Amino acid sequence: MPVWDNLLTEDERKVYEVFRQPKTLGTRPAILVIDVNYAFVGRKPEHIVESVQDYRTSCGARGWEGVGNIQKLLASGREVGVPIIYTTGTTRSRRGTSWANRAREKESQGVLTPGELEHQHIGNTIVEEIGPQSEDLVIAKRGASGFFGTSLIRDLNEMDIDTVLVTGTTTSGCVRATVVDAACYSFYVGVVEECCFDRFEISHRVSLLDMHAKYGIVMSLDETTAYLRAQAQPTPALHRVP
Repeated sequence: MPVWDNLLTEDERKVYEVFRQPKTLGTRPAILVIDVNYAFVGRKPEHIVESVQDYRTSCGARGWEGVGNIQKLLASGREVGVPIIYTTGTTRSRRGTSWANRAREKESQGVLTPGELEHQHIGNTIVEEIGPQSEDLVIAKRGASGFFGTSLIRDLNEMDIDTVLVTGTTTSGCVRATVVDAACYSFYVGVVEECCFDRFEISHRVSLLDMHAKYGIVMSLDETTAYLRAQAQPTPALHRVP
């Protein structure tokens, strides 16, 4: 049963079945790990109410549960040579001013303390348990989508990728924005349910419903692992010029 099933009325289920068009995946996948850093999970597994006292963007314990699932998915991906791409960075904005810009403004005014700088640095660090390896790509982004103002579309095209398997956080924010853009760029899109998380469960469920209806396929971790193992040929790695 989909996680969003109990959100729909009987009539809405019937409409959903008619509205959603069949979708599939391609044969040359990459795994995208969207913003799984300490600012979005907290420095340690703890209840979200406590976790947001340190990083207000944290998803708390459900984020750490997602980390464990992503760890399993990445192991499967590495077994078959699937490219893995991470995003992170000070990307949140308010009234058109990014966190990065506001940090620079505070720094120029002498307001940003060394402790605040360290807090931001730790927050943008990808969680150690799923940290990137030497062959992986790490992309810093300023907007919600992993594609906005980054090299991601070029990188995927250079690796001849036709399918993105999207994981990370938040389901309703940066994950959804990345999925929408991926679909707009004509990639096949898989969203790995147990590998995505949000600070609000209702946002998580509704966003999965919406992405499954319009932009791709919401898949279980087991389904995704089976799909990866069915890919016979590893995708060539991207070679960057130093």
